[in-house]
Amino acid sequence: MEIVCLDLEGVLVPEIWIAFAQASGIPELKRTTRDEPDYDKLMQYRIDILKEHGLGLKDVQDVIATIDPLPGAKEFLDQLREETQVIIISDTFKEFAKPLMKKLGWPTIFCNSLVVSEAGEITGFTMRIEQSKLTTVKALQSIGYDTIASGDSYNDLGMIQASKAGFLFRSTEQIKKDHPELPAYETYDELLAAIEAQLA
Repeated sequence: MEIVCLDLEGVLVPEIWIAFAQASGIPELKRTTRDEPDYDKLMQYRIDILKEHGLGLKDVQDVIATIDPLPGAKEFLDQLREETQVIIISDTFKEFAKPLMKKLGWPTIFCNSLVVSEAGEITGFTMRIEQSKLTTVKALQSIGYDTIASGDSYNDLGMIQASKAGFLFRSTEQIKKDHPELPAYETYDELLAAIEAQLA
């Protein structure tokens, strides 16, 4: 039995922090896992910038409410879910993900959680498990699933490489150059066809 594991940001929805950087006028927040492989370091950097500017959870959530899935993402996901089980494995947070999951038709998502003060300040974050994407894929394999994975960033490479089949999707030129062994696709039709070939 196969199960497809997809990254969220950059694959199905725009990068939340890039959208927030544009809306808030703070270009430093455009930094993502495409630029910084160390996720703990990246999140602490973001939290420090939010604090410096006096911004809290509600400010980020207000921007997320305006974000729509990438064009074609929901149709791709709907088609895929008709054919097999799909789990979104993301390093985002449940406090961010809910409005996006609604727009995508409530797929299953495994993600993390934020630590928020009573005043609404984001003071920290709790990762569900270390190396959550790779660990989740290995756990699914341990209960009898063959995983097929796709993502765009450094933090997706573990789950892609550990899977029966793995694909880069709309990744950076640097990641594609560093990993020529991984098939890389730019359209949902290409990615769907590659996954369907594995399901056949």
